[in-house]
Amino acid sequence: MSLFEIIAGLLVLTALFAWLNHRVIGLPHNVGLLVMAFAASLVLVGLELMVPETPIFAELTDTIQEIDFSETLLHGMLGFLLFAGALQVDLGLLKDRAWAVGLMATLGVVISTIIIAVGVWYAGTLVGLPISFAWALVFGALISPTDPIAVLAILKHAGVPKTLEMDMAGESLFNDGVGVVLFTILLAAAVSGDQNGIDFLELGRLFFAEALGGAALGLATGYISYLAMRQIDDYPIEIIISLALVMATYAIAEHLHISGPIAVVTAGVLIGNRGAAIAMSETTRRHLFDFWTVIDEILNSLLFLLIGLEVLVLKFDAAFAPFAGLAVPIVLFGRLMAVTISVFALKAWEEFAKGTIPILTWGGVRGGISVALALSIPNVDEKPALLAATYCVALFTILVQGLTLPTVIRWFGTEEQPELKV
Repeated sequence: MSLFEIIAGLLVLTALFAWLNHRVIGLPHNVGLLVMAFAASLVLVGLELMVPETPIFAELTDTIQEIDFSETLLHGMLGFLLFAGALQVDLGLLKDRAWAVGLMATLGVVISTIIIAVGVWYAGTLVGLPISFAWALVFGALISPTDPIAVLAILKHAGVPKTLEMDMAGESLFNDGVGVVLFTILLAAAVSGDQNGIDFLELGRLFFAEALGGAALGLATGYISYLAMRQIDDYPIEIIISLALVMATYAIAEHLHISGPIAVVTAGVLIGNRGAAIAMSETTRRHLFDFWTVIDEILNSLLFLLIGLEVLVLKFDAAFAPFAGLAVPIVLFGRLMAVTISVFALKAWEEFAKGTIPILTWGGVRGGISVALALSIPNVDEKPALLAATYCVALFTILVQGLTLPTVIRWFGTEEQPELKV
């Protein structure tokens, strides 16, 4: 199939599933798409087992295999989705929560990576599926960052206090840069077979180079776009400028080997705050924000649909089920410890909304980014088990944690004055 035909088919499926979910099922939009795509995939797998000679399954599988999920997300959709989310960030509130967001997006990811690595290392031995500690660290790095796409989609309907919402959204927007740096270095060490080859000084240097370089690039390209928008008042042209900003910033970041996600988020925050307040008329602001809202909805819908359909091509072995099942509580515990340590490290200087620890722990949703990173692992013996665990964790966090997060917020949270509840 041609690229046009694949995109057309995916959009038709997205529209059909979205309509059915809205009219019949009534789940949150993105979760509903994931559930329906996942259910359709399981039905097709079952049909293949019952009627193995049918060509339909093979044709559909071949079509899905033509889509490089990792490349499509990490080097295509991600920049647009992050920019759309960053446009909505309140810069004043982000400044107030800078220490909380920064610590959870850096130290929190490192803590979670180590705890999860130890857990899956022991879990693999327990179920007779030994995973070397180097590959356990790789899994910890790819699964630790919360997915900004999934988190922002859920936050739209969660109803959390503003400070806690900023902690969740800010962390998810910025922690993927840290996770990708960790993943890249740990993956290189695991592939080389040198489990003692992790250079922490080099890791720190790469982190600062990628993160700070990305932020500097985003400020530069965002400011240039802001100046261009300020010179005119024509919303179609300004929307085109915003599209060019996202694509050029991400492309330059990849060329310079700095963090494209952080660059795009930084540019988005600048345009969404200073740009919207000074460089845009009310008409332009309304049209530009509406445009990016539609882009966000379309790409989010396609992403969740693809996550569900990936079941057709991943071909999980039932032997990995115990390991994948144990990965869920291990990841939850790693998230709990990362949040708890970060909150207690700052509680003398920062105020936290009531229920911050349980809500942030349960709101640590993983999604497309973790799956994309797992798919990018070379074809080594450990990949099938790690991919099964990643997919199991992603489905659990989106379907179970995402759907029950409003209940957890009602149990632990409140809109009243901030206080620390542990």
